[in-house]
Amino acid sequence: MATRNNTVEITEFIITGFNDLEHPKAVGIAILIIYSLILLGSSTNICIIASDKRLHTPMYFFICNLAIVDMMYTTSTSVTMLTVLLVGVKTVSYKTCAAQMFVYHLGGFMELFAISLMAFDRLVAISNPLRYHTIITTNRILLLTLSAWIITSSYMGLITRITDGLPYCRPVIKYTFCDYPGLVRAACVNPDDYFVLTTIVAFFVIFVNFGFIVLSYLRIIWVVFKMSLDGKKQAFSTCFSHLIVVACYFVPRFVSIILTRVGLVLTLPERNGLAIAASLGPSLVNPLIYCLRTKEIRIRVLRIFKSSVGLSDK
Repeated sequence: MATRNNTVEITEFIITGFNDLEHPKAVGIAILIIYSLILLGSSTNICIIASDKRLHTPMYFFICNLAIVDMMYTTSTSVTMLTVLLVGVKTVSYKTCAAQMFVYHLGGFMELFAISLMAFDRLVAISNPLRYHTIITTNRILLLTLSAWIITSSYMGLITRITDGLPYCRPVIKYTFCDYPGLVRAACVNPDDYFVLTTIVAFFVIFVNFGFIVLSYLRIIWVVFKMSLDGKKQAFSTCFSHLIVVACYFVPRFVSIILTRVGLVLTLPERNGLAIAASLGPSLVNPLIYCLRTKEIRIRVLRIFKSSVGLSDK
């Protein structure tokens, strides 16, 4: 490393977020199991939907998009955490760290947009069922999804450019994986100056999307209120899976925001634990929910399971 004016030419960072753990390998095994279940569940949903032409509909396209985001999001954090906990290698190269930061924040924003697009799909399906196929067209959903990816990737490119130009003082990341706050706090700058833009953007994106989802469900509730009992049951079944996904995404984030705003100061291990739960929890629940709650996917999974059992008996 070359030093000049108190700055350091960083080639790698040291991840120190797990230094206080008494049983790192046990935590690593737990994360490995969760990560494996996420990959298995999400890839199963994608393969089933891709292989069945009857499932090539907007709703299942959104489920596939969410599954891809889940795998990308969890991979960006899990690889580093597993390397530290199970392999014992606490260093990560600068370029790898920057790439992980990009993918991590991209996944976080895309998960939110994916959930909002699914809310839009449910809104149209219930409030305008006769016009559903004219409103939710293949071209339209592709355009909306692609636009979300392009806009989010462009913003993350800007964030990565900001961190790439920072003068670094210490090669240490105090968290459990590489993210924007960790890189900013490793630099010789006042971190508050670099959190203004990202905080404004994050709050705007989160609350605008949350507001859209809430308004969508208020409209859905109003329409469902006028339905027959059978119609209400079908509408509830249609929306229940998505509501669980929405809760899993927003609850950890709102808990963090509320606790911070009421003046409760979280310790570093508590913040790290909340960040890990927010990155792994929703991605674990999402494929499980859509596998169990979506009839077509559930039937295909049961058929595959019965076939594999039958072959093993032979």
